Amino acid sequence: MKTLTVFAACLFVSGVSLAQTWNVDKAHSRVGFTVTHNLLAEVDGNFKTFDAKVTSSKPDLSDAVLELTADINSINTDNDRRDGHLKSPDFFDAAKYPTLTFKSTSFKKVADKKYAATGNLTMHGVTKPVTLDVTMLGPVKMKGPGGKEQEKVGFKVGTTLKRSDFGVGTIPVVVVSDEVEVKANGEFVKQDAAN
Repeated sequence: MKTLTVFAACLFVSGVSLAQTWNVDKAHSRVGFTVTHNLLAEVDGNFKTFDAKVTSSKPDLSDAVLELTADINSINTDNDRRDGHLKSPDFFDAAKYPTLTFKSTSFKKVADKKYAATGNLTMHGVTKPVTLDVTMLGPVKMKGPGGKEQEKVGFKVGTTLKRSDFGVGTIPVVVVSDEVEVKANGEFVKQDAAN
């Protein structure tokens, strides 16, 4: 019995050591969105302040867990007046709900390099399950700063949401579309086990 307990403990420790974390390289990443204004033109925006990471126990990241946090106060559409309106209680109400979060609960391969990441999105105080279309590029090994070898992976993420599902904005859909196209891409760097 004692031998079995020691064996189980070794398996647990070895399983933990296989876990890997990949942190987002913010200089080469973007979290953005697109809406349609007056049924005529697309308006793009993004969140200037965000953080993301990927964790996985498999080297090919086929069991990846994606996590993202974005600061609503960092919303940017290249128009200060519009950005202020988006932060107001008319839309995101950033003072009351300052963050947007997503964490995947499943990551399933649907084609070569294509995955469906299903998880919980929390925005404007509302949490709902959403599925993201993900294209994974890599992982690859390359030289980083100072010639140190790094392992990196890229993710392109997209989906379409309804802002009304999260209570974001009561403005008529003829002015701002209910459907919001989410577009994010990121470069992630594998962290050393010592980090």
